[in-house]
Amino acid sequence: MTTPLTFRPLDSGWSLRACAGPAPEGFDTDVAATVPGCVHTDLLAAGLIPDPFLDDNESALAWIGLVDWTYSTTFDWSRDAADRTDLVFQGLDTVTTIRLNGREIGATANQHRSYRFDVRDLLVEGENELVVAFRSPIKYANEQSVALGVRPRAYALPNDAIRKSACSYGWDWGIATYTSGIVKPVGLESWSAARLAETRVVATPSGDGGTVTVDLALERAGADAVTLTIRTAGVEASAVLTSGDRCRLTIDLDEVDRWWPTGYGAQPLYDVEVELAASDGSVLDRTTRRVGFRDVRWDMTPDEAGTPFTLVVNDQPVFVKGVNWIPDDALTVRVTRDRVRRRFEQALDANLNLIRVWGGGLYESDDFYELADELGLLVWQDFLFACAAYAEEDPLRSEVEAEARENITRLAHHASLVLLTGNNENLWGYEDWGWKLRLDGKTWGAYYYYELFPSLVDELAPHVPYAPGSPFSPGLGWNGRQQTGPHPNDEQHGSVHLWEQWNRLDWTTYRAHTPRFVAEFGWQGPPTWSTLTRSIGDDPLTPESPGMIVHQKAGEGNVKLTNGLLPHFRLPEHMETWHWAMQLNQALAVRTALEHFRSWAPHTQGAIVWQLNDCWPVTSWAAIDGDERPKPLFYGLRNAFAPRVVTIQPREGGLAAVVSNDTAAAWSGELVARRLGFDGEEHGRFAIAVSLEPRETTTVALPAGITEAADAGAELIAAAVGDVRGFWFFAEPRDSSLGAADVEVAAEAADGGTRVTVTARSLVRDLTLLVDKVDPDAVASDALLTLLPGESTTLLVRHEGPALAASTLSDPRVLRTANELVTS
Repeated sequence: MTTPLTFRPLDSGWSLRACAGPAPEGFDTDVAATVPGCVHTDLLAAGLIPDPFLDDNESALAWIGLVDWTYSTTFDWSRDAADRTDLVFQGLDTVTTIRLNGREIGATANQHRSYRFDVRDLLVEGENELVVAFRSPIKYANEQSVALGVRPRAYALPNDAIRKSACSYGWDWGIATYTSGIVKPVGLESWSAARLAETRVVATPSGDGGTVTVDLALERAGADAVTLTIRTAGVEASAVLTSGDRCRLTIDLDEVDRWWPTGYGAQPLYDVEVELAASDGSVLDRTTRRVGFRDVRWDMTPDEAGTPFTLVVNDQPVFVKGVNWIPDDALTVRVTRDRVRRRFEQALDANLNLIRVWGGGLYESDDFYELADELGLLVWQDFLFACAAYAEEDPLRSEVEAEARENITRLAHHASLVLLTGNNENLWGYEDWGWKLRLDGKTWGAYYYYELFPSLVDELAPHVPYAPGSPFSPGLGWNGRQQTGPHPNDEQHGSVHLWEQWNRLDWTTYRAHTPRFVAEFGWQGPPTWSTLTRSIGDDPLTPESPGMIVHQKAGEGNVKLTNGLLPHFRLPEHMETWHWAMQLNQALAVRTALEHFRSWAPHTQGAIVWQLNDCWPVTSWAAIDGDERPKPLFYGLRNAFAPRVVTIQPREGGLAAVVSNDTAAAWSGELVARRLGFDGEEHGRFAIAVSLEPRETTTVALPAGITEAADAGAELIAAAVGDVRGFWFFAEPRDSSLGAADVEVAAEAADGGTRVTVTARSLVRDLTLLVDKVDPDAVASDALLTLLPGESTTLLVRHEGPALAASTLSDPRVLRTANELVTS
């Protein structure tokens, strides 16, 4: 009987010590280490460092990235009947020399791939010693930058010269950790005869049925014949491989259920079992891939307006309601499957259907993709290049190809994966950011984006769409000397990033753009109050107090917050009101943009907000802060991306009501638009029947009696189809006669928390309950609610324990509106 493959984790007995560099006294002794883990988490567990996320501990702990760290362990081993024993590292961050029993067995310099070493002849009976010595990632990157040639990049440290998560060196929302560690499982894999070295599975629908195609690559330890078998949905196929190391097997299924993105249908998944057996029938190796049957493409057929960028799944155009994703914790080893599920459930609650994994972070985990498959969240995965020019020479070139091969193979079977993208903003950077002069003839990454990646996708996963970059204009190419074709950030061709609003312009100017697809845009705001005060101990706490500045990474971030607020509201002097004003302005900016982009469907066919999540407590563009709490922006996304919306939008010649139906059912009713005074008095009414097909948007021009205000500072338009409505204010809040909010609050116990009813006695704009101030774990079901005089709304505050008192929820620190930003 042949020995089957076994994996023995080496996850115990590890210790960590500083070996070289500016470590404080006492760090050259052994510290208990957890594997998988990293230097920061081990030192935190030992009580040797403070929490790097608090106050200015980031600066106090910067020495960690300048130190060479060594992990070591011992383990017992006894010789077995296997032909091979491999030492397998699923992930190392990042630059290491590995020694087994005093012998160097390999060196690594890439966080984004795995490593395997044949160590059978180096293992000894009894105790064995394994040492993984890490180089300082700062020193190594600086050395490589000089060796490869310095290139343009967005930040001071050369994150482009090392294959390590770029944002671990800091970003305009991210803490610099520079950590090192054995960040994924490590163990001994013993096997005989052959093992499954590569398994690529493709599920292709056809009519009512489908085909499963499995491409297999073996690593052999002998020349014996082996049998490969695949099974799915009660059907199997086999082949005997007498020589060679590659095989393709297919299964045709007469009936399959299609996989759909959330909001478009169900997400049925099929397990494909792959088994490798010896000639005597004993199993040598097995694996499983879970697949969904769907086809996907991006329609880039030129039209009269330019070139669309339309996602089509199962021949159904999908309006992309997306968010950009960064690593969910700056210490990425702490991101569990449960944590990813919590983030995805929040995304679904916000009516999102796509997550873009940004190129300065990571190739996301198997957990991430498995959950996306199960929940119907589409995934766009960048290759890991962001905001920098990259050398195309070795050793970087070979590492880039190795990581790309491994990750394409690992991810391509997932039903959720709808796009692989060459980089983030590098095609744009090459054109507009002064790179050409500073490169002075050096390579910058064009080979990767225009040649290597498309060829690897074509070889390994031709069913997965690929784009050379984000932003990207179809027709853009590389002739060996320069980019040719449309500008990479041309809004009428492909995808666009819109950052002028945040950097220089008022957010109302989003309406000046009618792009085909928006892959990045956003606005900053501080985290929730509980997160802010947990992480910053400043006394007094002010927008410019020391800890606040540490937790504001954007260049001139507070200046941009102020400049972006003042066209709309006065600048509050009180800290808690400043906090609310900036959170509200963030939500209004993004909600306004999304309602505008959505109103232009199908000309505009999607928007991806920067960003869903944070990796630590920070003032940033995120909708969910570093302590996992939703900010008001979260509700802005939720409302703008609701399945059915009514908004009022500027159009040539006046204002129009835009009705959008992103559901599979037709929608009809009466559109009623009213011009109202702030006191609720009606000054004009317009009504018309509307009927929308599934996934349809229609625009209704409004008459002058509705769109022309007698008193712009004291009137608004309310338009509704049934209970779905939108508003238009003729003047900015600061230029209006908006008075103090007059509300009555009632509260009662309900399943899961407290049911809150708010009744407005006056016009109330953007009412929001900042319930984390009452209970840091409490979450409100809705926010940013505008109520006309006499109207009521009911929402649920989810929390543990007894019901919250109405007096607590109506506290002016908790119950916030836009009104007080005008009247205070």
